[in-house]
Amino acid sequence: MSKIAATFSALKAQNKTALVTFITAGDPAPELTVPLMHALVAGGADILELGVPFSDPMAEGPVIQRACERALANGVGIQDVFNYVAEFRKTNQTTPVVLMGYANPIERIGPKAFIEQSVAVGADGAIVVDYPPEECEEFAAAMRAAELDLIFLLAPTSTEKRIEQVAKVGGGFSYYVSLKGVTGAGNIDVADVANRLQAIRKHVKLPVGVGFGIRDGATARAVAEVADAVVIGSRIIQEIETAGKDKAVAAVQAFTTSIRAALDA
Repeated sequence: MSKIAATFSALKAQNKTALVTFITAGDPAPELTVPLMHALVAGGADILELGVPFSDPMAEGPVIQRACERALANGVGIQDVFNYVAEFRKTNQTTPVVLMGYANPIERIGPKAFIEQSVAVGADGAIVVDYPPEECEEFAAAMRAAELDLIFLLAPTSTEKRIEQVAKVGGGFSYYVSLKGVTGAGNIDVADVANRLQAIRKHVKLPVGVGFGIRDGATARAVAEVADAVVIGSRIIQEIETAGKDKAVAAVQAFTTSIRAALDA
């Protein structure tokens, strides 16, 4: 059983919803990435998504785009991301870490090297936004063989055929994008999300997390009624931007604590 699967299993036994959090590696400063990861866990995050900075993050709204720009300006690349995971693992061997990003950095070092380095540093899986499931069965199989989970996105526009393909090759959990558009935009229609998850679960037996548009405890709580996990990214990046470097770690922990309290209420 993968670390991600074990986490969902343990949470289900406690009747709890998973909290999945996202930050961009290297933002707002390289030396703060690992402290921010620990702050998220201290605040109650169950799974960490660590964004690999990329110059054209097409699925991201302006908030995460700015985070990528800051990280790239700080000189942070995929090798640094591996180093952050290795550093985090020195004191936390249990919280799953998922590397999230785009195909280009992976293709540059090669899928084989990406898998080998992910295993070496203790990462648990990846979300590659622009790897469609029907075009990367070989990569998914290689990830699975290395006991890594390849997590796929599903959207309101996903066809039944795409859902079936994700069910076939996906691992860890499936990530349902609750909105048409980019991260950090709009308001979630929870009733619509519930209907879509019902259709997804006809095929996908993995846990389903919901992200894009979860901004506060009330929304997180509402989504938790129908999902196995809530995923929060843009709102955390906003906390980092507002707090500034000196107070970012404390602000992120406080915000995560508030979301965890809402989920557990």
